[in-house]
Amino acid sequence: MGEVYLAEDTRLGRKVALKVLPPQFTKEADRIRRFEQEARSASALNHPNIITIFEVGRSGDTNFIVTEYIEGQTLRQRMATGRLSLRDALKIGIQVASALSAAHAAGLVHRDIKPENIMLRPDGYVKVLDFGLVKLTEPIGMSESVDHESDTKILITDPSVVMGTPHYMSPEQARGFTIDARADIFSLGVVLYEMVAGRTPYDGNSPSDIIASILYKEPPLLARYSREAPDELERITTKSLRKDREERYQTAKDIAIDLRNLRQHLAFEEIRERSFVSNSTADVPAARGTRETVVDFSRTPEYSSGDVPPFQSSGAQNVRPMSSAEYIITGLRQRKRGLILALLAILLIGASITYFAGSNKKAVESIAILPFANESGDPKSDYVADGMTESLIKNLSQLPKLKVMSLISVLRYKGNEIDPRAVRRDLNVDAVLSGRITKRGDGIALTIELVDTRDNTRIWGDQYTRKFSDMLALQEEILGAMSQKLELKLDSSERKRMDAYKLYLMGRNYWNKRRPDDLKKGIELFQQAVEKNPQDAKAYAGIADSYTLLAVYGSMTPDDAFPKAKEAAEKALAIDDSLAEAHTSLGFVKTRYEWDWDGAEASFRRAIELNPNYALAHQWYSNYLASVGRYQDSIDEAKRGQELNPLSLIGNAQIGWMYFFAKRYDEGAAACLKVIEMDPNFFSARRYYGLILEQKGQYDQAVEQLEKAREQSGGSPVVIAALGHAYALAGKRHEAEKIIEELLDTSKPRKGSAYDVAVVYVGMGEKEKAFEWLDKAYDQRDDFLAYLKADPRFDPLRVDARFDNILHRLGLY
Repeated sequence: MGEVYLAEDTRLGRKVALKVLPPQFTKEADRIRRFEQEARSASALNHPNIITIFEVGRSGDTNFIVTEYIEGQTLRQRMATGRLSLRDALKIGIQVASALSAAHAAGLVHRDIKPENIMLRPDGYVKVLDFGLVKLTEPIGMSESVDHESDTKILITDPSVVMGTPHYMSPEQARGFTIDARADIFSLGVVLYEMVAGRTPYDGNSPSDIIASILYKEPPLLARYSREAPDELERITTKSLRKDREERYQTAKDIAIDLRNLRQHLAFEEIRERSFVSNSTADVPAARGTRETVVDFSRTPEYSSGDVPPFQSSGAQNVRPMSSAEYIITGLRQRKRGLILALLAILLIGASITYFAGSNKKAVESIAILPFANESGDPKSDYVADGMTESLIKNLSQLPKLKVMSLISVLRYKGNEIDPRAVRRDLNVDAVLSGRITKRGDGIALTIELVDTRDNTRIWGDQYTRKFSDMLALQEEILGAMSQKLELKLDSSERKRMDAYKLYLMGRNYWNKRRPDDLKKGIELFQQAVEKNPQDAKAYAGIADSYTLLAVYGSMTPDDAFPKAKEAAEKALAIDDSLAEAHTSLGFVKTRYEWDWDGAEASFRRAIELNPNYALAHQWYSNYLASVGRYQDSIDEAKRGQELNPLSLIGNAQIGWMYFFAKRYDEGAAACLKVIEMDPNFFSARRYYGLILEQKGQYDQAVEQLEKAREQSGGSPVVIAALGHAYALAGKRHEAEKIIEELLDTSKPRKGSAYDVAVVYVGMGEKEKAFEWLDKAYDQRDDFLAYLKADPRFDPLRVDARFDNILHRLGLY
């Protein structure tokens, strides 16, 4: 909003920036108030990384604001010349986060953080511009009894109006919701990502496409575009870009601290490499007065948010006139230079001490993960704590050079306050990890602490808030943090294997969400794991499982997806024929695509024999058992899978799905409601619940649940078909016919299968058309035909000999 001119302050003889409102806006009172609000808001800030306001005024019909003139270029202009180095990106990010921290503390939200609003001065300082979209808010933590009416009487920017730049909008901003400081944190995350990756995390051909990407898609991993991006930066950007603002950084100060710690870590790594590996003296400063005495501030760690070493761009050493502000800052820098050199020397010495002291203390080689405490106040939530404990034991066991005690070994400590030294006496371990879990709606709050049992010192601790659907991502995050804090001495091959396993866990997290975009992201992560470790058989199994579900949910045809899945499963078995995951993947292909019932059961039994604790083997074996009509066995296997992985949403929902096939609808409804309570947005549970309500004759309630499932699934054809069937039974024939048209629309990326169309026609009572489409489903090897014998929606056709004929052809008669 407004135009900016370069002007001169004749009284002080300095250049200034003059921002004015265009004449056509001066008649709009709201525009003028917003303009004045910008000036008052920004002038209240006093921070080296925020533009300084000199004056605000009015000349005739023209409203204007005078700010400091900043020589340099915008971040957008800088990025146009090429991708930034990791070092420069971190320095810019730290300074922007520092500016936002100060603004947020003053109750101000920028609302439009983007490269165009970030100026890079030649001396390295960053300036955040244009608080023209700022919204005055109460400071975080301020008592509600304090009267802020005089400050907040007029909220110039209507919170229901979408404002900002599409690529950098937070999800809540894109939806027009009321925003707070965490919207700026999301925007900063986008900027950080773009500086390192050379592209924004959310793309589209139009603003609406970009907003849809922000709302519904996960960004590609940074590592896809930048090999130098460390895992910690991946974690920082991922946390900043969480769609749920409760899961983001809660303050700009927090992200500034993490960025600063990362930069210090990288600087120390470089110092260690120079100081302890190389015998060269090329990095020793030359004598005072020589050319080599120039300090490269880009190599120094930050000290505080208010004293940030500047960003030094190459080619910026030419002599030039300075503004008054730059003169003052330059003077301070000259006076501080000796101090900074001394500090750098201290840091070098500190790094040396850390290095040698660390080498004197024996590394942690063994650990016990104590049963996590359930602090929800509800004994029924014990499964959450127990499930997290067991999953972490399993996944941390993958870390090289670390012995992890088994679950049986640590169960004795459940429900007790334990002294870590007592655990050392009992189990002879170097460290213990303890945790406290509180169930919160559709997720958990987790506090964990890692303690060295040898001297009872705290190694590390953290707090997490996550949804149940992100449990594997949480475990990957903890895995990465612990491997860093334990400072495991890994060789290059061990490091690659560990990195590959972390990518595998991330892939499984996306796979668990079951949405097409998530499944594709999972394949991408599994493929990256294979690139890291070509012998990673589990990653190949993950690829296989992802392709099978892309067929199940209508994003690929069975003929396209299942052969790819089988190829990946067979690659996994070629690497490791004792891998339960690969036998499970192959069993699913044999069940849903090849209709090889004997072969499928053999694969599932082999998987369970190899690893009785692999939950997915039991879950998919239960699908097979339902397909062949062994309903009680299918329920038992589904329950066994859930017991092995109690936090799995699909594992819990699987029980309801098996009850549906067994026509035990009340038990199935209870199982589905439990999952919906865990995560109201998990569409598979709503789909199963809707199908059960329909079979109970509660058609309106079934329609309501299936409409929600349709929205949550992003338009999955199998969900749309279920909704069409429910519409038909509810007497909404016109809506059911429209569903048929939608399923057959070839312009859609996810066209319905022949089985889906048959489902709707049988609901409408169109038996001839239902059989016509079932025959087509057979010809197309539609994977859902595996459920034809069990699916109660086809009961009206069972008296017809043609139905028996189809079952006979499937081998299910």
